[in-house]
Amino acid sequence: METVKGYVEHIVFRNEDNGYTVFNLNNDDGDLTCVGNFNYLSEGELVEVNGEYVVHSVYGTQLRVLNYEIKAPEDLLSIERYLGSGAIKGVGASLAGRIVKKFREDTFRIIEEEPERLAEVRGISERMAREIAVQVEEKKDMRKAMIYLQKFGISTTLAAKIYQFYGPKTYQVLEGNPYQLADQIQGIGFKIADEIATKIGIHSDSDFRIRSGIFYTLQQSVAEGHVYLTKDVLLRRASALLEVEIKDIEKYLMDLSMEKKIVLKESEEGLRVYVSHFYYLELNTAKMLHDLNLEYEEANVVIEKKIHQIEKEAEMQLDEKQENAVMAAVRNGIMILTGGPGTGKTTTINAMIEYFHSENMEIMLAAPTGRAAKRMTEATGWEAQTIHRLLEVNGNPEEDENPSRNGFARNADNPLETDVIIIDEMSMVDLPLMNALLTAIVPGTRLILVGDCNQLPSVGPGSILKDLIASECFPVVMLTRIFRQAQESDIVVNAHKINRGEPVLLDNKSRDFFFLKRQDPNVIISVLLTLIQKKLPKYVNAKPYDIQVLTPMRKGLLGVERLNSILQEYLNPPEPGKAEKEYGDHKFRVGDKVMQIKNNYQLEWEITTKYGLTVDKGMGIFNGDMGIVTEINTYTETLEVEYDEKRKVKYPFELLEELELAYAITIHKSQGSEYPAVVIPLLSGPRQLFHRNLLYTAITRARKCVTIVGSDQTFHEMIRNTNEHNRNTSLAERIREFCG
Repeated sequence: METVKGYVEHIVFRNEDNGYTVFNLNNDDGDLTCVGNFNYLSEGELVEVNGEYVVHSVYGTQLRVLNYEIKAPEDLLSIERYLGSGAIKGVGASLAGRIVKKFREDTFRIIEEEPERLAEVRGISERMAREIAVQVEEKKDMRKAMIYLQKFGISTTLAAKIYQFYGPKTYQVLEGNPYQLADQIQGIGFKIADEIATKIGIHSDSDFRIRSGIFYTLQQSVAEGHVYLTKDVLLRRASALLEVEIKDIEKYLMDLSMEKKIVLKESEEGLRVYVSHFYYLELNTAKMLHDLNLEYEEANVVIEKKIHQIEKEAEMQLDEKQENAVMAAVRNGIMILTGGPGTGKTTTINAMIEYFHSENMEIMLAAPTGRAAKRMTEATGWEAQTIHRLLEVNGNPEEDENPSRNGFARNADNPLETDVIIIDEMSMVDLPLMNALLTAIVPGTRLILVGDCNQLPSVGPGSILKDLIASECFPVVMLTRIFRQAQESDIVVNAHKINRGEPVLLDNKSRDFFFLKRQDPNVIISVLLTLIQKKLPKYVNAKPYDIQVLTPMRKGLLGVERLNSILQEYLNPPEPGKAEKEYGDHKFRVGDKVMQIKNNYQLEWEITTKYGLTVDKGMGIFNGDMGIVTEINTYTETLEVEYDEKRKVKYPFELLEELELAYAITIHKSQGSEYPAVVIPLLSGPRQLFHRNLLYTAITRARKCVTIVGSDQTFHEMIRNTNEHNRNTSLAERIREFCG
């Protein structure tokens, strides 16, 4: 371990998110490049660093700093260099020289104790003297607070957030009620706050802890898709989390209700407890749906005549239900079109587009994901975009609780300017996104919602498509007839059989639906590799990377985590010169297939030409987006991923927790996507997870070929199992209340 003392001469690079810094240190031996994580550092500071020398392949010898200490300037030159480094806003090198010349070794005492005397220096007013004193004091206090917070295992990034939020009150908050952090600071949940509280010595049955634990339990249920929990379920879950008996939950619920954190509503199933934000999201969503649900007078005979004209011109033929769907879209502000694969949803959408286009109406198309939007564009010939892009995301909707803004540029104050909006893959749309979309739509705009209600529900909270249908307040057309062309596909035919609970013949005489019976997990993985590397690419005319492994679970012998580590080694093995980066349990390698696993509204993406010129850029990468790792730069500490439409994103290494390998993904994460071929490893698993909807969703992700490898017994049991996970939502009830 080497110890070096010197001045921060120049900061070459700094990542403000994680504190990673590259800087030149000047000491008696000359300049030295230092790298490491620094919670606070300015040019001109005197620092003592401890670390080890490393040799970078490009940048030569560097000192990798493991710990450091900022020292008070010790001599006149040190004081002058610190003040003139830019660390103190408004003080340059010449002014710093005059200050030190005037007060010499007494400079910092004067700044801290008699700041008004700085006005004795030429060029400093009384106001400027006060500002200099405040900056010096703030930086000293911030350093102290950062060191204090790190004792509790708080990262640099969170420590900076905490100090920026509370300032000098940081110590008072942590020692009084650290559970405030979970409520007020993004990125600190109940568990971190609980760890801090334990270290400080707060009792496990304290009111602070129980109230915070109840609210945290409710927030966790939102992450599972629920909008509320009943009181009894909440009590049971919170007690298990806190490992204490909660004797009077009503008292805590009333406290939380008084603080406007929760809403309590009586119902037939008992007292419902909502996180306030989501209760009002449901209420606002129901109100806006009611306001959009207008009826338009148009004679049936006129609509029918135009439909027949469109059929003739576009050379399409609609059956009775498809015609009814077009008529419902013309005559109503809101219309829902649902149906399984091969039932003609795309043809119906195209007929609607042709109808509205012939009326010179503006039409917008969107879907929840980039892949779904791309498929919509290919199927209709009209440009479709993601809902986030349609609404022009410019903030973080998950943090913005103002329903009129919602983190999007398109909102109540700046609505979408169009006559018709068609949204596909509605089963994927969650409550917050639906609310944001409706906020940007003015009454008089037709909204057409298309989806398959038998797919798995959205990853986020709510069950929008099912709730809208269940409300019985909007016209719904359900397409059930499988068209002749689709009947030639066993993917389509078997998907409908599964949905109806009918047995599926596994004789492998199909051209696009295969079942390979295997019982040993390692044999199954070996078969997967053979299919992906050798058999399927030629069969479906696709690259191995385009073939997707879908599995029901994250953990286990055939779970996402184990499969990805094995598939990576075979599909993208290490090679000399191929950059890698280890992060936690993951190892990322150039060429890896990866997925974003949470919404990040701040990440910037850009599309460039082959000469590096930017042709488009924007904000936001979302849960489920998949791409390829194109570059890993250990000097700048960044990893680049290229997503659909050639959107490139640079991730600081600190953000790699938001990425995971995606050679295999869960069936839930595959929603809205379509692949040339899917391979599904299938052995036994928990009954509550291995149900009909999961199997149906997995099979309908394939365009040309489905291959299931595993237990036929499990396959047949899943078809019989209708116990899908029900979500606690009340949107249908709220809609009915407005409909009267």
